[in-house]
Amino acid sequence: MYTGSCFCKKITVELSAEPQVVISGSAYSYNFIVGADDYKISGTPEATDKVADSGNKVKNYYCKDCGSPLYGGAVAESGIIERVVIKGGIFDDVKNIQNRKPSVEIYVEQRLDWVKPVEDCTQLEGMPS
Repeated sequence: MYTGSCFCKKITVELSAEPQVVISGSAYSYNFIVGADDYKISGTPEATDKVADSGNKVKNYYCKDCGSPLYGGAVAESGIIERVVIKGGIFDDVKNIQNRKPSVEIYVEQRLDWVKPVEDCTQLEGMPS
């Protein structure tokens, strides 16, 4: 199981399923992706709304006390986030991160010149649909 928290530990996250691991090709964002039923939040994160490149509504959650970004995703017509994108850096056990090589690399056209593509990783120019 994966467990983690924000910096001040007021909000915790637990995953009950193996996540898909995605890394951004731009200036790095290491994320775990799980279904809506595969994570549990304790505490009360704040949300901020934005619009994705696709035009979809996105909600991102963070700790209002320490500012740690936690998770988010595209909001479905039902009003829920069906595929949750959880920041990999919040998890407690570094072994979980070391043992989970990314399977998808996104925004590769924004990759810094000195950064090499991740070997055996699907390369996408934007967000997967």
